[in-house]
Amino acid sequence: MKVAFLGTGLMGLPMAQRLLAANIELIAYNRTPGKLEPLRAAGAEIATQPRQAIRAADCIILMLSNAAAIYHVLLTDTSWHTLSGRSIIQMGTTTPLESQDIRDAVVAAGAEYIEAPVLGSIPEAEAGKLIVMVGGQQEQYQRHLNLLKNFGPEPVYIGPVGSASSLTLALNQLIASLTTSFALSLAFVQMQKIDVDLFMRVLRDSQLYAPTFDQNLRRMLEGDYSKANLPNKQLVKEIELFISEAKALGLNLSSIEGVKHILQSAMKMSFPDDDYSSVFSAIREWGEASGE
Repeated sequence: MKVAFLGTGLMGLPMAQRLLAANIELIAYNRTPGKLEPLRAAGAEIATQPRQAIRAADCIILMLSNAAAIYHVLLTDTSWHTLSGRSIIQMGTTTPLESQDIRDAVVAAGAEYIEAPVLGSIPEAEAGKLIVMVGGQQEQYQRHLNLLKNFGPEPVYIGPVGSASSLTLALNQLIASLTTSFALSLAFVQMQKIDVDLFMRVLRDSQLYAPTFDQNLRRMLEGDYSKANLPNKQLVKEIELFISEAKALGLNLSSIEGVKHILQSAMKMSFPDDDYSSVFSAIREWGEASGE
């Protein structure tokens, strides 16, 4: 089987490298050609147009920024007509309805479609330890399981197309809310002159602890948000998708709207490509300013 990988950004690059390490024949496309050089050096074929990659492959994996990018790369007239007989695996974050609409367009072209969004960031992508959630038919899940295991050891079948997208949005909401809550407590502890090591020792021994707290602690204490595992702008985009879906369900969104506001403040204070743990600086500096 030859795989086309479309979208080799922060997450796509290490995921594509996992396929090459498994000796899977790979052709790759990215809108920014320079991002393909590590894959070229590792032996991947490089496509200059999406349709070139699609024509050359049996299976097409998408790791693109949003639904609009998917339509632009996969479903323009020139690309759509090349899909027949191929398998499309969509691994980025979309809303359930977006995923279902993309599936309908793919099936109309004579191809098959499953969604397989992931939970995790760059370190997990590099190590092949992402949590892969699959939406589609059970038979499709079984048939693509060995390929998906290159990204995570135990891909989980969730249900029909749309179900994995929904679960991913719910989990991304938790990433943002947990990190913002931890940053607020950490800033409070510091400003109350309580030893941070003591705070963390008590927290780790409690039922409140989540590993993500320690993963973000060093960045927050050092104020170094470069080399992002998950950029602010990406998390804000995913939270906006969650809010749009949850609003239609009539849920109370006060808490996540506040989190979104803090994330946006962090982007204004630093850079959109900084790590999302920079919410700590947005919280801490606002507290310092208001206390003057």
